[in-house]
Amino acid sequence: MSRFFSSRFAELTPYVPGEQPREQVLLKLNTNESPYEPSQSILDWAASHLRPCNLYSDPDNLALRQALAKRYGVNQDEVIVSNGSDEVLNWAFAAFCDEASPAFFADLTYGFYPVFAAANRVPYTELPLKEDFTIDPEDYCGLKGTVFIANPNAPTGIALPRKAIERILQSNTDHVVVIDEAYVDFGAESCVPLIHDYPNLLVTQTFSKSRSFAGGRLGYGMGSREIISDLNTLRNSGNPYNVNNLTTAMGLAILIEDDTTRVNCAAVAGCRDATADSLRKMGFEVLPSSTNFLFARHPGISGEALYRALKDRGILIRHFDKPRIRDFNRITIGSAEQMSQFVSAVEQILQSAGRSD
Repeated sequence: MSRFFSSRFAELTPYVPGEQPREQVLLKLNTNESPYEPSQSILDWAASHLRPCNLYSDPDNLALRQALAKRYGVNQDEVIVSNGSDEVLNWAFAAFCDEASPAFFADLTYGFYPVFAAANRVPYTELPLKEDFTIDPEDYCGLKGTVFIANPNAPTGIALPRKAIERILQSNTDHVVVIDEAYVDFGAESCVPLIHDYPNLLVTQTFSKSRSFAGGRLGYGMGSREIISDLNTLRNSGNPYNVNNLTTAMGLAILIEDDTTRVNCAAVAGCRDATADSLRKMGFEVLPSSTNFLFARHPGISGEALYRALKDRGILIRHFDKPRIRDFNRITIGSAEQMSQFVSAVEQILQSAGRSD
């Protein structure tokens, strides 16, 4: 770092994204992207409804907010649109956390949470997952601070039922509870229906996973008018033009073809379950998943060894080096053909090592 870098950030450890290789790989199953590209009709609609790019984007993001409000049965003033859901999460750490309201989140969860906390100079506590890698809702009840829960959780893939989230909301009425639903469309219960019952609830979602638009960087949050107003204060104090015209047009087109999203999610979920069965037959422990990825380990091969062996074959999965999960790998679910190739490669690796069950 330079000698000019503020001492406020001297100890900041940035988030490390999954590999985005520039060279050709056979299969990219490491960053939870959709295997399906947006349809040609989505591209055509977006092109024909694109706001001129010599003009700034709408600082109110009105068209997107109205479309999302209609999709979820909420008011447009209960929606905020962002450059990826990470932007909403960062605003939430800035808006609702401080010395009097520290942040609380799981010890094994989305890696950006501690980064956002540190960048916003927010004190935080990491609450350990249970032995089976589930979140214990009681750990989050009665806390004097802001709660952040990825539901379903990442990298484990395990979801809490809505009733458990509701119990947490009821016990933390003086603080905001943020539910990060990046993967909710693959089989979990959304908490969006609760925003009118709990004014302390903020739900974030994204177009990156289920809506095949990771490269567009489009996310959103839903909550009470007051919570959304707080977030807009920060948005308008930093970048009121945070969602560009190209992304806006694509987002609207994707929402029009919402049935396509449902079909794609069902296909991914079916492929996920079939892949999990195949891995279990090979001796893997596979955690129950409500996402578009699996979290798995094999008793006869380390997580790093499997990751490297697959990478040598042109297949990328995600390996984490935290002690408790270093034998696990996170495997994004691709198409049926892609997962068949993945399973075959894993079988070959285990056979060559003499460890196949």
